[in-house]
Amino acid sequence: MFTPNQQIILDNVMRHILLSEDEKQFFVSLLREKKVRKKQFILEAGEMSNDSIFVCSGCLRGFSANKNGFEHILAFAPPNWWIADLYSNIMHQPASLYIEAIEETQVLLLSIQDKEHLYLKVPAFERFFRIIAEKSLAAHQQRLLDSLSLNAEERYARFCQRYPMLIDHLPQKYIAAYIGVTPEFFSTMRSRLLRAK
Repeated sequence: MFTPNQQIILDNVMRHILLSEDEKQFFVSLLREKKVRKKQFILEAGEMSNDSIFVCSGCLRGFSANKNGFEHILAFAPPNWWIADLYSNIMHQPASLYIEAIEETQVLLLSIQDKEHLYLKVPAFERFFRIIAEKSLAAHQQRLLDSLSLNAEERYARFCQRYPMLIDHLPQKYIAAYIGVTPEFFSTMRSRLLRAK
């Protein structure tokens, strides 16, 4: 028997690969469960990122902050999403991202070392994490192109497409930081869009 959180991650994995019962058991044996309080950091810039993080419930945000404290949100991770500082994970360099809980969140952590062990013992996981990495790379490329070519309203529309479950769930300041505008500008723009409907 698997715990509810283990079943959530297994369902996520098995959308892409098939696993035997022994392989499922081995995979879940490598996972570490963690509860994260609202506004608690799982990772801070400057630390070494040693884990891939899977969200079972709640929501995380990955962001950077400039020297003036202005935040740039790169990604949100609602339930059933993976998040990590990939640069830190892959290059073994200090993290440039902060990963913080927006609300009380339950996650499962898989260390880099255990992931390598998993690849050797269950090679299908190389395929799974390749698919996850490719989707992440494609999303980040699209995000970069959006930031270069779309205006704020269009970037907000893309946010709504990508994260429909979060539109009414997140503080407006986080959505503003994601689309790259000030909270004041976002509030004015959103009011204008709502009036136009």
